[in-house]
Amino acid sequence: MRTEDVLAAIATGLWRWDNASGIVSLDAEAARLLGLPAEPVRLSEAAVRSRFHPVDWNEIDGVVNLAVAEGTLAEARLRIMDEQGRVLRTVRSRSKPLIEGNDYQLVGTLQEVAEQPPGTAARTPITGDWRRSREAFLLDAGRALAEARSTAEVLRVAASLSMPGFSPDGLAVFGVAGDRLTVIGHHGHSEGDEGPFSSMPLDTDYPAAEVVRTGRAIYLPTPEEYLRRFPMTWPLAQRFGRRSWAFVPLVVAGRTMGAWMAAFKHPVAFTPDERSVLTTVARMLAQALARAGVAESERELSLGLQRTMMPVLGPGIPGIQVAARYVPTGGGLQVGGDWYDMIRLPGGSSRTGGRGPGRIALVIGDVQGHDVRAAGLMGQLRIALRAYASEGHRPDAVLSRASRFLYGITDGDDGDGNGGGPRFATCLYLEVDLETGTVDIARAGHPDPAVRMNDGTVLLRPTAGGLPLGIDPDTDYPTTRLTLDPGETLMICTDGLLETGGHDLDSGWERVRKLLESHDGEDLEALADVLVEAVHGPGSHHTTGPLADRREDDIAVLLLSRRPAGTVREAPRRTLMSIAQAEPERIAEAREQVRQLLHDWSDGDQLDSAVLMVSEMVTNVLVHTDGDALLVAEVACGEKTRRLRVEVSDGSDELPHKRHPGEMASSGRGLVLMEMLADAWGVDPRGEGKAIWFELNEPESEGGCCG
Repeated sequence: MRTEDVLAAIATGLWRWDNASGIVSLDAEAARLLGLPAEPVRLSEAAVRSRFHPVDWNEIDGVVNLAVAEGTLAEARLRIMDEQGRVLRTVRSRSKPLIEGNDYQLVGTLQEVAEQPPGTAARTPITGDWRRSREAFLLDAGRALAEARSTAEVLRVAASLSMPGFSPDGLAVFGVAGDRLTVIGHHGHSEGDEGPFSSMPLDTDYPAAEVVRTGRAIYLPTPEEYLRRFPMTWPLAQRFGRRSWAFVPLVVAGRTMGAWMAAFKHPVAFTPDERSVLTTVARMLAQALARAGVAESERELSLGLQRTMMPVLGPGIPGIQVAARYVPTGGGLQVGGDWYDMIRLPGGSSRTGGRGPGRIALVIGDVQGHDVRAAGLMGQLRIALRAYASEGHRPDAVLSRASRFLYGITDGDDGDGNGGGPRFATCLYLEVDLETGTVDIARAGHPDPAVRMNDGTVLLRPTAGGLPLGIDPDTDYPTTRLTLDPGETLMICTDGLLETGGHDLDSGWERVRKLLESHDGEDLEALADVLVEAVHGPGSHHTTGPLADRREDDIAVLLLSRRPAGTVREAPRRTLMSIAQAEPERIAEAREQVRQLLHDWSDGDQLDSAVLMVSEMVTNVLVHTDGDALLVAEVACGEKTRRLRVEVSDGSDELPHKRHPGEMASSGRGLVLMEMLADAWGVDPRGEGKAIWFELNEPESEGGCCG
């Protein structure tokens, strides 16, 4: 007897659904059950769909998709409708997906079941309330897993998931290491319970191992089913006293990366809807674990690169204290082109003829970009700078050679879309004589250094500079000299410390200056933490800058302080800067330096007078001589009050003359102003050149440091 005849005799129809063509083939009994003439027929999917109740069709669509994903049977109850929308009968459908590449065919049976009372819906595995709870649970679970940033966080989220109606009390996540099954994490078990499962060969007769091998879920609703299918490993699971188990594959991009076990102390039937929830959670869990794994690999790579490329500043050098920080904030790989370095230079102090504490070089820089190539160029450039410095070259020569080096290794790149193309780097190179405190600075397009003086005054030290490294191989880098007194702290940083958080260079410097002034300057490690926390930590959101976007950039900062052998004496507050003939715009910087130096001067009129006289003195040098101007301003304690002394020197032997300009004259008022505004002034010949100076005494009643 034919199979079709046997099925017809028990009122069971046979049908086949081709997903690729959308054609459904029905035998005579299946056609009769759908309310059609009792003869074989081929119909479109839409024609068949019109015979089912819409609610039931939507439900079977999800059941079929789950069966295709798991390779299991799809079962559902369906109400058959006539053309007037009346329920003719209720049938049970059982089908099996036959997968062919990316398409599949469903082969199944239809059988009539007992009619339900009129007006009631067909019995379904879930209720409307349960479905809404399930959807809410999946939304919450998806959001929580998406926010997890590490494997440990993902496992904590998975352990806290409370599935509607059938929450597991034991969870385990299995991974694959070579040809062995490993336990990534577990919940609901005692410490050490994972021992027998922690390193299990993949060919072991264990549900999780089979899931990894086949990529198909395994549901064990009863202990008897577990014992029947996996008798070898049943004793390992028996001692936990569970009643039902689900082992679901963790699949990412078509690859099974592990398995997820959900174990229950109460019996679970694993209906299609329950399997659908477990499968959906497993997909989200697999994606979260994959993201966490990539993030952890990137973090480990970043830390490795940082450890390799960032120097260790110790051991300590007598007479100085150094602290540094590097915080990657702007790069996807969390490593970029910012770097710092400290280099012991050959020979000793220049003042002692090669003896004494010696000299060190401080370097800080920023290679263009926030990618792996920027990090690689940074490493190469750091090595080159260290080599040039160790050869004993002066700061200007070190940067000139480094610029030619960077130009040479990037100019040949043709920008092929793989990170090529020329790159440049900003850099600040300082040579510090530890005996005298002399600091020689060469700057390549980098932010200027800052100095915190003993009384807490913080000044940005303007320095001469050239183009960033790598742009022009023939660029010159003039050297600027300043003196760091005992107890003073020098800060150099990349622009990330200033601009991170919506700031430009000006507003960012004001924020950093306030931090430096509010600190006592004793513990540089604590000061470095304060700077980074205020710029990049949670508190930085309360100090955002004027720019609309909260820009993030890598941060590097290096602090150096000279530590005297005894008590720090009250040293004068001093600033020094050079203004070249070709840089008249730096007169504005000179005025600002004097304002910062006199930030706590009690007499505002005297402050304005000092700024005006400085502007006149420097302008006079640039207009009436062929040389550069050197400005030295100092605030010191006199007998009763503080005294400001400003001196501007140049290389010309021609002394200024006091004139009586007419009302419409545009020059000739400099000495007249000094005679009117200064407490004392003068012009001193200096061999080759001269110096013009003035002094202002702070009013005695408002005396600052002299009490």
